[in-house]
Amino acid sequence: MRKSPEELRSHHWYGTDGLRSFSHRARTRQLGYLPEEHLGKPVIAILNTWSDINPCHSHLRERAQAVKRGVWQAGGFPLEFPVSTLSETFQKPTPMLYRNLLAMETEELLRSYPVDGAVLLGGCDKSTPALLMGAASMDLPAVFVPAGPMLPGHWRNEVLGSGTDMWKYWDDKRAGLIGDAELAELENGLARSPGHCMTMGTASTLTAAAEALGVTMPGASSIPAVDSAHERMAAASGARIVELVWQDLRLSRILTPDAYQDAVATVLALGGSTNAVIHLIAMAGRSGVELTLDDFDRIARTVPVLANLRPGGRYLMEDFHFAGGLPGFLARLTDLLHLDRPTVAHTTLREQLHGVLVHNEDVIRPRGNPLAAEGGLAVLRGNLCPDGAVIKHIAAEPHLLQHTGPAVVFDDYRAMQATINDPELGITADSVLVLRGSGPLGGPGMPEYGMLPIPDRLLKQGVRDMVRISDARMSGTSYGACVLHIAPESHVGGPLALVRTGDLITLDVAGRRLHLEVDDAELERRRAAWQPPPPRYSRGYGALYQEQITQADTGCDFRFLARPGEVPEPYAG
Repeated sequence: MRKSPEELRSHHWYGTDGLRSFSHRARTRQLGYLPEEHLGKPVIAILNTWSDINPCHSHLRERAQAVKRGVWQAGGFPLEFPVSTLSETFQKPTPMLYRNLLAMETEELLRSYPVDGAVLLGGCDKSTPALLMGAASMDLPAVFVPAGPMLPGHWRNEVLGSGTDMWKYWDDKRAGLIGDAELAELENGLARSPGHCMTMGTASTLTAAAEALGVTMPGASSIPAVDSAHERMAAASGARIVELVWQDLRLSRILTPDAYQDAVATVLALGGSTNAVIHLIAMAGRSGVELTLDDFDRIARTVPVLANLRPGGRYLMEDFHFAGGLPGFLARLTDLLHLDRPTVAHTTLREQLHGVLVHNEDVIRPRGNPLAAEGGLAVLRGNLCPDGAVIKHIAAEPHLLQHTGPAVVFDDYRAMQATINDPELGITADSVLVLRGSGPLGGPGMPEYGMLPIPDRLLKQGVRDMVRISDARMSGTSYGACVLHIAPESHVGGPLALVRTGDLITLDVAGRRLHLEVDDAELERRRAAWQPPPPRYSRGYGALYQEQITQADTGCDFRFLARPGEVPEPYAG
């Protein structure tokens, strides 16, 4: 049943006979709009995360204009709102510290203004979950417009993947295989255009998850940022949101338990970023859906990896797009998906995937020739991570997936940077590098420190992977035998705080086990001697953050935002 103009949420601001409504109309005239341009029409908020210092989003001012074009053509009234920009490249200590701030801003902006629906423009790692968390909490009709991947990088005769090849060639420099001249050339060729990382890093993983959830136009997540198709997609999104408002198709009807299960399956079959575990759990919580680490591990055992994409494979996102994009990819997983749920573009996902094709079977593998037989992530348990930890095992050297070695412990990232090459530490290829103090509270914000550097002298000997363990995250473009998200973190007294250099640690990915080979009595003695570190913040947003943040296994949301409850609509009269 379609809404009437009098049933629009914005009608409470514009359509009554009171003084406030008169004032709202007068101020809209002040903005230069005629009555017929907006009265009785859906008001569409375009939330734009563009900024001058976010290269992933540097084209989104132009895309916002395309969205407006689509809204106008469909009979809506578009209004662009600037919101926080979360630049993975520049924001310190990490934009993860501010994900929940953008989620709060999104929710409250949509609630406090005369908005009937929203188009959300984002893509750099934390912006996708933040925008969707806030929009889900507000529960209006919404469409997400992914920023899109940048063009492939180039250096001499090599195609480069942002992030992934940065790590690789930085290690080559430390190993003495390339020099300053080569590094300067790489600096100019690694990131060639607007858009987010073009590997299956966190940005591409989360935008693919958004498409799998059903909140984007079909195929939107892989369109290169500078392709003209990207502008057409933005305009189509603007047109579509107007129809969704008339249908009153809110996010709560899209973001269902089935949708989240399908998003998890998609992430795992893509060999996607470990960061998706934290973000999808948080997003699901905002939708009133329980999603746990165990869901990821259970689904991982049933889903093959079909995307041959870096860092676990060969290709980049532009190759993926022209091979069929996410529609073609999902068409290979239909027996694992819930096909009768709605999306913003179609009545059912089944209808959305009807007739789609795959055009390159090396990029998007058939089920009979997967990149890996099981999903690319594993959830570990044990006395070192009683609430869980994760590893992207398809990006690790296979011989390290079952390993026991002595710990070399670093209490914080700065200390690790200063001493990693100290020969007195006695680090060997069999050592287990342990970093603590880098979790949600300890980081603060759980920075992407988890791909700990291998000592220079080992790199020069040809060592390119080691077991590394931390309560931090790592970039989705990273690789290696890195155990991440250990929960509870060391900063709150988790077992990671009790590890000492020389302790043996066993990693057994097949057995889903991470174990500190120290007896319980000794661990209790260490626990009794442990002292909690002082709070990092005494005021400001950081103080709110440290008071409200949850642990990695529950999504690192704020407690007061994650809990159920009603928020009243503002009185506009």
